[in-house]
Amino acid sequence: MEYLLVFDPDICSGCRTCELVCSLYHTGECNPARSLRRVIAFPGGIFVPMGCLQCEDPLCMKVCPVNAITKDEKTGAVITDPDKCIGCKLCMMICPFGGTTMDPVSKVAVRCDLCDGDPQCVKFCPTGALEYVRADTYGMIKKRRSVEKISELIGFVFGG
Repeated sequence: MEYLLVFDPDICSGCRTCELVCSLYHTGECNPARSLRRVIAFPGGIFVPMGCLQCEDPLCMKVCPVNAITKDEKTGAVITDPDKCIGCKLCMMICPFGGTTMDPVSKVAVRCDLCDGDPQCVKFCPTGALEYVRADTYGMIKKRRSVEKISELIGFVFGG
């Protein structure tokens, strides 16, 4: 069963708890610079917690000259073997979404690894903006949210 790590920008507060929890879980320290995901702030108070999108056919894996990047069969996460990574940054350059970063301490390419199928950022997100959902149900979740927004707008327009 495939799962997706998704977020709702309408309820993300930009608190960056996901970054702190991620770095603590993976490195033992609360250091956003070592997080495997980053919260990107946009004008208008919109925050987007970005990480690896776990592509079906990852370009980063294809470009790695030492085959340090693999796809976990259980979770679908794209994983870097730190013992093989040479820090060339090709995976960073090829990713169209900026999902790969370099750990400033180990100098190894890192990206969200879904915490072995139990994303800690989801557990600690104070607003519930992050979710780990079954891929086959995500379309219905988005449709339901859209209907709720339309209903709110209709109620506002017609005084309901």
